[in-house]
Amino acid sequence: AAPTRVFAFRDARWAPDPVLEPSAAVRSPQPVPLVIDNGSFQTRAGWACPDPSVPAEPLLRFRSLAARSRGARGGAGAETQVGNDLGSPEPLRWLLRSPFDRNVPVQLELQELLLDHVFQRLGVSSQGCVDHPIVLTEAVCNPLYSRQMMSELLFECYQVPKVSYGVDSLYSFYHNRRQNWPCSGLVISSGYQCTHILPVLEGRLDAKNCKRINLGGCQAAVYLQRLLQLKYPGHFAAITLSRMEEILHEHSYIAQDYIEELQKWRCPEYYEDNVHKMQLPFSNKLLGSTVASEEKQEKRQQQLRRLQELNARRREEKLQLDQERLDRLLYVQELLEDGQMDQFHKALVELNMDSAEELQSYINKLSLSVEQTKQKILQSEVNIEVDVVDSKPETPDLDPLGSEQSLEDVESINEFEPLFAEEQPEVEKPVAAVQPVFNLAEYHQLFLGTERIRAPEIVFQPSLIGEDQAGIAETMQYVLERYSKEQQAILVQNVFLTGGNTMYPGLKARIQKELLEMRPFQSSFQVSLASSPVLDAWYGARDWAVEHMNREEGWISRKDYEEKGGEYLKEHCASNVYVPIRLPKQAPRAAEAPSRASGTGNPGEQT
Repeated sequence: AAPTRVFAFRDARWAPDPVLEPSAAVRSPQPVPLVIDNGSFQTRAGWACPDPSVPAEPLLRFRSLAARSRGARGGAGAETQVGNDLGSPEPLRWLLRSPFDRNVPVQLELQELLLDHVFQRLGVSSQGCVDHPIVLTEAVCNPLYSRQMMSELLFECYQVPKVSYGVDSLYSFYHNRRQNWPCSGLVISSGYQCTHILPVLEGRLDAKNCKRINLGGCQAAVYLQRLLQLKYPGHFAAITLSRMEEILHEHSYIAQDYIEELQKWRCPEYYEDNVHKMQLPFSNKLLGSTVASEEKQEKRQQQLRRLQELNARRREEKLQLDQERLDRLLYVQELLEDGQMDQFHKALVELNMDSAEELQSYINKLSLSVEQTKQKILQSEVNIEVDVVDSKPETPDLDPLGSEQSLEDVESINEFEPLFAEEQPEVEKPVAAVQPVFNLAEYHQLFLGTERIRAPEIVFQPSLIGEDQAGIAETMQYVLERYSKEQQAILVQNVFLTGGNTMYPGLKARIQKELLEMRPFQSSFQVSLASSPVLDAWYGARDWAVEHMNREEGWISRKDYEEKGGEYLKEHCASNVYVPIRLPKQAPRAAEAPSRASGTGNPGEQT
C-alpha cells in the first residue's frame, strides 16, 4: 500500500528582526559598502566586508511589505509595521502595501520605510546620514524615472556618499561564473512578479534583445488559490495566499511533458501514489455535543442562579436609589406642611416641578415602585432556594423615574435569553451519543493532484490563466533567433537559471527538453541552476562590492548625482545599459524673427 501523504500547513509566523550591533570592522579603516537586494518579494541586506569576523551572508531577510494600522478613532496611535514585524500577512492582507509595481519601485514613501527598517535593524547609527556606500539591485531596463527617484531618496534623504545599481539576476550570474570572466550566456531569471530572458555577451548585458514575461510566483499562487477555492468552496476562507505559497514552495513541480503528465494523473493508481493531502486546521468539537442530559440540566440551573443573583443585586441598587429619591421628595413635602414656602418653591425649581400636585404624584409613584421592588427582592430570595429549570427570569417593571435602570435590567436579561431558549427541557428519555457520519479530519483536507503541476506551468503556458503572452520556451527561441548561428551556439553553452521561481523540481529538465526541440540535430547545450537561486543575487552583489570597494568603476558619487541627474548610471559588468535622456532640439527664436519680417511685404500691415 502507498504511504499516506498527509501534510499539515506550517502557518509559520515571522519573528521580528532584532536590532543588530555592527562589528567594528564595518567602520574602520573606512565604512564598508552596505549591500541591499531590493526584491519585490523579499528584501535582503548585509555588509560587504572582507574581514572574516563579519558574516558573508545577508543579516536581514524580510518580505517587502508594510502595513499601517488606523489606530484609535481620530487617527491617534497609528502604527506602521514593516516586514517580519507583521508577524503574519493574512490578518492584515487588506492593509498590506508594497512599493513595487511588478518589479519596479514606484511608491517611494513605502520604499523609504523599508530602507529605514534596514538601517535601523543593522545598527547604522550615523547622525542624520548613512555614511556607508550602498549597492542596490534594480529591475532589468529600469525606467529612468524610478532610478531618479531612488537616487534622490538615497542622496537627499540619507546623504549616502556613493551608490551603485545592478541587476539581481546578473549579480547571480556573476557569482556563479564557471569560467574566466567575462563570459557569455543566456540568463533565465524567474522571480515573484516577472520572468526575464537576458542574453549576456562577453560579460555585458545585451539590453536590446532582453525580453520580459509578466508572470512569476505571485501569479502562480493566485492561480492555485483560485483552483482550490473552486474545488473546495466549503473552505474558501481557509485557502489563503500564504498557504498557496507554501504549497508552491514544497509540493509543486514542473512536468517534463505537461500533456503526458496529465494523462498519468488520470490513472487511479498513479493518483493514489502521488496525491498530496494538505490538512487544514479543524476542531474536534461537533455541533451536536454528546453531553448527558443531567449535565445540561445542571449547567442550565447554574446559569439561572447566576442570573437571579445578578438581578437581585441590581434590584437592591435600584431600591436604594429610589429610596433616596423618595426621602428627598418627602423632605420637600414637609417644607410645605411646615409653611416654609420660600424654601419649598426653591426646592420645586431644583426638582424641575411646577406644583405641589406634581410633587405628590411623583411621591405616590416612587412609593409604589419601592414597595414593588421590595416584594420582588423577597420573592427572588425565595426562588433562589428552589431549582427552577423551566422558568425564565422575570422582567422588572418600568417606572417613570427609574426607567434607565429598568432598561438595563431588560437588556441584561435579553443577553442571556438565547442560552435558555435553545435548551428547553424534553421528555425524559435516554440520549444516545451522536456519531459523526463522515471523517472530520478528511473533510478538512485539500487533495493536491494535477494542481501540483498546473500552477507552475503558467510560465510555460500563460494561456492557462488567460494571459496573451509567450511562455519561456517561445521567448527563449525568439531571443536566440535574433543572433547569428555562431552566437547562438555560444549562448546555449551557458543557459543559467536563477530566481526564486526556478526552484521547482523538474524545471532544469524541462528547459533541457525545450532546448533539445528547438536546437539543430546533434547540437550541444548546457543548462545550469544557481547554487542558491534566492540568495545568489545578494552574494554576487557582495562579491562585486568587495572587489570594487576602492575603485571608481560602477560607483555614482554625490558629485555625479548633482551634475548629471538622478537617472545617471555608471555601467559595470552586472548593471543595466545607461541610455541618457535626449530632448529634441528647438529652433532658436532669434532666427525666426528675420523670416517673419521678410515674409510681410506691406509696410502698412507692419505698422
